[in-house]
Amino acid sequence: QVQLVESGGEAVQAGASLRLSCVASGDTYNFGRTAVAWFRLAPGKEREFVAGHKPSGGATYYGDSVKGRFSFSRDNSRNAAYLQMDLLKPEDTAVYFCAASQGIITSQVRNWHAYRSWGQGTQVTVSS
Repeated sequence: QVQLVESGGEAVQAGASLRLSCVASGDTYNFGRTAVAWFRLAPGKEREFVAGHKPSGGATYYGDSVKGRFSFSRDNSRNAAYLQMDLLKPEDTAVYFCAASQGIITSQVRNWHAYRSWGQGTQVTVSS
């Protein structure tokens, strides 16, 4: 199992960009074969899938609310994943979590229950 640490969250104005990072440590030998996803949690709302990547097949998936504005990437040589967030809106305000797990199948990518490793989260606040 890997340990995950997110960083990069901060308070910005609407229209700004941020890049979140997620760095894995511990059992990272198979990081390149590990599915990684970003979820977010806003006050009073349910945990929401933001973006995810499943190495098997190489597909990247996005939540409908961020499609076209956010971009997922990863650098397996650094055991890291990133979330580039552009054209931020106040409704993007949330704590953003990185999650990882092996054995994720396509139907599970958007399901937070499927991920075994989680970071502590990083706060993103977007003001209007």
